[in-house]
Amino acid sequence: MPPKPSQANYALPADDALRVQLHNEVHARPSARIRLPALVVSVAVLNEEVSREQELAHLRRLPGHEGLQLADLQDNFLRLRGQDHTLKWERHSEFTRYSLVQALPARVTLDGSPRAAQEMGEEELLSSLLLDRQWLSQVPGRTVAAIKLIMLEHAIDDTHQALAQAARWFGGRTVVASLLGNGHSLAVTDFRLRETGFEHMLVMAPAGTTPTRVGRLSQRLLELEIYRLMALRGLPVAKALAPQLAEGEASLAEVTQKLEAKSSSESELLDTLIHLAAGVERATAQHAYRFSATQAYDSLVRQRLAELREKPIPGTQTLGEFMQRRLSPAIATVAATAQRLSSLSQRIERSSGLLRTRVDIAAEAQNQLLLAKLTRGQDLQLNLQTTVEGLSIAAISYYVISLLLYAAKALKTAGLPINPELAVGLAIPLVLFSVWKATQRVHAKLHSRQEP
Repeated sequence: MPPKPSQANYALPADDALRVQLHNEVHARPSARIRLPALVVSVAVLNEEVSREQELAHLRRLPGHEGLQLADLQDNFLRLRGQDHTLKWERHSEFTRYSLVQALPARVTLDGSPRAAQEMGEEELLSSLLLDRQWLSQVPGRTVAAIKLIMLEHAIDDTHQALAQAARWFGGRTVVASLLGNGHSLAVTDFRLRETGFEHMLVMAPAGTTPTRVGRLSQRLLELEIYRLMALRGLPVAKALAPQLAEGEASLAEVTQKLEAKSSSESELLDTLIHLAAGVERATAQHAYRFSATQAYDSLVRQRLAELREKPIPGTQTLGEFMQRRLSPAIATVAATAQRLSSLSQRIERSSGLLRTRVDIAAEAQNQLLLAKLTRGQDLQLNLQTTVEGLSIAAISYYVISLLLYAAKALKTAGLPINPELAVGLAIPLVLFSVWKATQRVHAKLHSRQEP
């Protein structure tokens, strides 16, 4: 990694905290320099529930690397050099890749009968590995890809003759092949797993091909196959989710029909929608990452194919044609399932909105009925209050007139020349008016206190 510049050595403002890390990202995971002929063995394992500490402990089991520290793995890339080989460790988001580069055994050739070439090649490749087989079998994680890439110096001027020799080495099986780098080298494979768990790729390049170019070619081919397999991990998920989506869509259609026909209660429809929404949200939470990752891996596959700059060989499918013819439908299925899941979620939300509107309208109608009842009750109470007030005025007036009558009789007894009954009778209208006026004042004071 390039050294971090000293702040005292240049006249610039202070560095952003991420400047060096982002700048050096372009140098991350550099291609190896591979001299022909070479054998490249790449094993990719899923690193779910596999910690960096576990991988460090496994790397320390390699002879001469017992002193590795966790800090050596912080950049998610480490190249360990042995006497006759190089081992590269790369940790990605979902998988970790171990790549061994060593010289190709001298006995592995393209000569001989198809069966002899195949058997000898597999036997020689397995026995010649400079990594302990037990160490390789105990790599932490679950294997997702295992590739043996054989890279030879071989003339490809006669493309069909070179391809025929390569096909014999693959046991006479149907192969796919491409001229890479606009015709610089030839890549051949059959995309088949052997009994050993590996698949084979063969690259022929002319003499004088630089180690840097061979390394880039190796990296692109291996990444192409690993990313293809990682992209396809979304297909089983999409297929498993299809029945659940079909059931959910049918249930939603039934709910919508009942909602339109008003043939079910709101509580019943709401329970069904809640059940559907919960199932869709659970599926989204479980599989949204996988669907997004599938699209990302597919983009990487297309990018690596473009970087190979394939040139077709007449009569033979190219690597890109073979892969895309089988990969594209799978990616389309995953994309359609993701869209279907999102669409179902949106339709459930719209149906829930319609049901809420229906419930709100019903609640509004009930509120109107309740308000009408309250209004009738208030009118009745007002009428009753008016009647009571009238009776109260009459009662108060009666008691006031009675008091006036007693007062007039007392004055007559005291010697005043008045007629008590006549005087009180003439005072009745005045008493009634006075009591009514006093009641109005009380009402006015009460209303004034209630106003803000």
